[in-house]
Amino acid sequence: MKSMVTPWYKEPWAWLVFFLPFSAVVAGIATYIIANHEPDALVIGEYYKEGKAINLQLAKIKQAQKLGIKFGLKYSDNQLVIKPTGIEKVFPLLNVNFFHPTQEHKDFYLALTPDGNGSFRHNFSNDEAESIKPINGKWRITITPFEDHWKIQNTIFLPQTNFIEITPDLKQAN
Repeated sequence: MKSMVTPWYKEPWAWLVFFLPFSAVVAGIATYIIANHEPDALVIGEYYKEGKAINLQLAKIKQAQKLGIKFGLKYSDNQLVIKPTGIEKVFPLLNVNFFHPTQEHKDFYLALTPDGNGSFRHNFSNDEAESIKPINGKWRITITPFEDHWKIQNTIFLPQTNFIEITPDLKQAN
């Protein structure tokens, strides 16, 4: 009597035994690729230096509060107007940064000088760069002087047909 021996590759149990470890290897490689493709940018290696920088930024906001610096901001018809309303009202130059909350490529910077009335204006319809038009929606705005000894940060929603108050607020700091 002849024994019937089937080749190993025709046995379903053999394929199950090979498939389970093989799928674990494939899943491990896929996990490694996914984890290392775009490392998380939020993790900071030099947290001590970052903490000192945050304290410096908070000190600048406290300095703005101490100096009584406030601004009124209005944006309508492609015209941005920022006018000083606080105690100190004369500035040779303002650095104004706009940060979009979700789309970093929309962030932009303006260096504004005062007009005859002491207000700072920018007309977006004159801009050649189409990338900063339109600026409607939610923005984080940072205003600093040329000397960079104080700072104001706020979250604003544009357009604003009436002046909104921009004040130094430690809760708005990042």
